Amino acid sequence: MQMTERGRAMWRTCLASAFRTALACTIVGAATLYGPEWILRFVAFPAFSYVTVILIITDATLGDTLRGCWLALYATCQSVAPAIITLRLIGPARLTAGTTALAAALAAFVVVLPNNLTHLVAKRIALGQIVLIYVIGYINGAETEPVMHPLRVAASTALGVIACVLALLVPFPRLATCEVKQSFKEIGQNVTTRVKLYMKAFCADAAEDATSAMASVSQARELSRMSSKLYQTIKRYQPSMRWERLPFMIWRWQNVNDNKGEKLQSMEIALRGMEMVLASKTPIPSSILAGEVKDGIKNMQERVILSIKRVNNIPQPSVTPETDLEKPDECLQKLQEIPETSQDLPFYFFLFCLRLLETISTAKPEENKAKPEEKNKGSVKSKNRSWISGWDSKKVMPAIKLSLSLGLAIFLGSLYSKPNGYWAGLPVAISFAAAREATFKVANVKAQGTVIGTVYGVMGCFVFQRFLTVRFLSLLPWFIFSAFLSKSRMYGQAGGISAAIGAVLILGRKNFGEPSDFAIDRIIETFIGLSCSIMVELVLQPTRAANVAKLELSRSFHALYECASLFGAKPSKAEIVESQKKLRSHLNSLKKSTEEAQAEPSFWFSPFNASQYEKLFKSLCRMADLLQFSSHAIGFLGEQGKGKSPQCKEILIRDVDKDLKSLTQSIGLLAKSFEEITLLKSLDALEKALVKNDNSSWDIELGKTPNPSFSSPESEPEKILNTYLQHCRGVADGMFRAEEEREEVEVDKSEVVLSLSALGFCVEKMGQEAIEIEEMVKEVVQSENPSSHVNLHEISCKIRSLYK
Repeated sequence: MQMTERGRAMWRTCLASAFRTALACTIVGAATLYGPEWILRFVAFPAFSYVTVILIITDATLGDTLRGCWLALYATCQSVAPAIITLRLIGPARLTAGTTALAAALAAFVVVLPNNLTHLVAKRIALGQIVLIYVIGYINGAETEPVMHPLRVAASTALGVIACVLALLVPFPRLATCEVKQSFKEIGQNVTTRVKLYMKAFCADAAEDATSAMASVSQARELSRMSSKLYQTIKRYQPSMRWERLPFMIWRWQNVNDNKGEKLQSMEIALRGMEMVLASKTPIPSSILAGEVKDGIKNMQERVILSIKRVNNIPQPSVTPETDLEKPDECLQKLQEIPETSQDLPFYFFLFCLRLLETISTAKPEENKAKPEEKNKGSVKSKNRSWISGWDSKKVMPAIKLSLSLGLAIFLGSLYSKPNGYWAGLPVAISFAAAREATFKVANVKAQGTVIGTVYGVMGCFVFQRFLTVRFLSLLPWFIFSAFLSKSRMYGQAGGISAAIGAVLILGRKNFGEPSDFAIDRIIETFIGLSCSIMVELVLQPTRAANVAKLELSRSFHALYECASLFGAKPSKAEIVESQKKLRSHLNSLKKSTEEAQAEPSFWFSPFNASQYEKLFKSLCRMADLLQFSSHAIGFLGEQGKGKSPQCKEILIRDVDKDLKSLTQSIGLLAKSFEEITLLKSLDALEKALVKNDNSSWDIELGKTPNPSFSSPESEPEKILNTYLQHCRGVADGMFRAEEEREEVEVDKSEVVLSLSALGFCVEKMGQEAIEIEEMVKEVVQSENPSSHVNLHEISCKIRSLYK
């Protein structure tokens, strides 16, 4: 049923996108094929009007299109005005293939250089205009008018932009505001459904109904994937909202949505914890989950769902006493003892996640957020810094690569066919990407998209040769097909856009000669342009995606080391949040680089071990989650001791903090060692470095660390957990005894037990994850050094001996 709904949603989205794209292209076609003479005189390049439409309107809202108007104007100022001056100084009659390529390359370099200040769409439009202005100026030679020729290119761009705006208004505007509202609503429903499924699986697991429990978990996982897509939709459309609302309403709307989005996204960590318990398949003792406790948990579930709905502004009936958000949790009051064994910890951790979910959903916005003026000042400073740092070699490299690719494509394309030389440069221009991408895969899908689109266009011209209107209408089914291509994993947006442009450039024009001849020339020119891009990429940035993934893995271990080290340093809440964000950022980069390396051909290199990298990514994500849960639990314990019981705080620091600090230090040292090991080029290179530095005799004690995963048996994490639980029972007894002596009960005993037990679950799972990560790192190193025997402890000792 869910697959059917998702399929229907996909069809609705693709049909709507295809309809608006077809409508915008129809407006361009009607103006250029049947329009008055003065339009044809100014709009001299209808092909670029179609290209502008595809660049702007693909999956766009009205806000995107309005922003596209501004971006097109900005791009025109970047390209047309300098081109007029250049053409007047050089003179079109004196242009050659070499000077044309050089002029276009220099102009492209200037456009691409400020990579953090200009939107990608604006750069693509400006680059496309540059190609047309210089190459067609070279083709026409002395007949080119230095002023009117660039202005005609600008007019062709303007027609495409106007068509986009009109298409987004008919029959009713597609608003980014509505898209974000709908996504928020669906996320709220998604979260409540997942809570119900997790609770169902939790109770079924306690009743030893494993089949029903796993079915519920599977459903929840599918909803989790859908939720991540909804968050991507919100992130995609939120910047467009400011273009759709009046200035005095922008800030209020944006602030409300940001707060709601932050709350909903913060709930994901609690949901992941609930899934972690159920995925571990640890049986919940029926003796714990029975009677009043089970009824109380269900009541907690209803309260959590009610608070989530309130976050999402869903109207609710009057609140009954059973679902009052201020009512204490009776089920938690029954939990007064620290669990004796680790088998009971998942039950407590699940309740902790449920309580955390409720705490996040009912939390008020933080009062210490920066004021709008301070944020604006910070953004201005960051922009200034980004402009200054724009001359860094890493920031300049995209501009150098693009300018060389474009210049070389124009030069070779003009040598092959002077009248069609600009078709070699246009694919390079309109597919510019500032970030690193899977070069061969993207070039492959662009080439395939161009070929199948061009073939469809030639077939349409052949079938409807005498019926121009019908030939043009045949684009609608192709736009639908291209929309599905854009959402597929095989082709993606690059392939879908190339397919759409390939067909519209043939079916939407007339008087360009035989369609088959034009198609062949364009396919060859496109191949020349893409080949130039690949060649320049390989020459200027030969670093393999596999090596980038390896570097990102090392950086992720370093971020894990920093995050784990904070637990013994008594950091502020802001420092903890910042370290966790940094770790998540590196993990996201690791995932992206792994996907790129997986799509990259190996050639003569060793195959990339994508499966192990994916397993490491998932395991590191779980470790990051456990560290975040630990910080939440410590925060709850701190609230119990803060201003209520000084003795509580002293006991926590003396016992619990000591155990947690010992474990996180071990994890940090483990991560630091893995950071150094994964940076190794090879084990042979390490041996050569040791010989070169006269360190052929290394001391194994130099690599000795207190980390249990390196030198201790597999039972070590269990020993750490048992010691921790003993300390917890002592902590709980000491805290409650101190309260009884004061004859005041200010500490919530159930909250303390729940938080300490949740920490115990994290301690156990972090130890297990550390062992699994060690095994996976060993497999990765072994796959990179198949002829060597891998001993991580010895390798770590050798690395450290180089720096002693």
